[in-house]
Amino acid sequence: QVQLVEIGGGLVQAGGSLRLSCTASRTIFRFNTMDWYRQTPGKQRELVATITAGTDGVTTDYADSVKGRFTIYRDIAKNTVYLQMNSLEPEDTAVYSCNGYDIYDRQLYWGQGTQVTVSA
Repeated sequence: QVQLVEIGGGLVQAGGSLRLSCTASRTIFRFNTMDWYRQTPGKQRELVATITAGTDGVTTDYADSVKGRFTIYRDIAKNTVYLQMNSLEPEDTAVYSCNGYDIYDRQLYWGQGTQVTVSA
């Protein structure tokens, strides 16, 4: 079993920034892909950002709604994937969760989520 723990959520004014962290209990080399999702009540969960380690190196991808504002990156030494969120908007308010597919366990692991609230 692998645990993923997110921290970094909170309340911020529109235009502000937050950095979310997703720390794994084991090396993140186990995960070929790690994602950040977000969800608000009554809405479908949205894939926000993905970081993938492949044969061509590390690649990232973003939802159109966050491109140019959010950055996903990882720190192997800290077993952590980050989501840097800039120019936050009230529409970014959601619970943000990370996940990772463990290629050794062949399981998808989720963190517990962290609340981000952006005030107008």
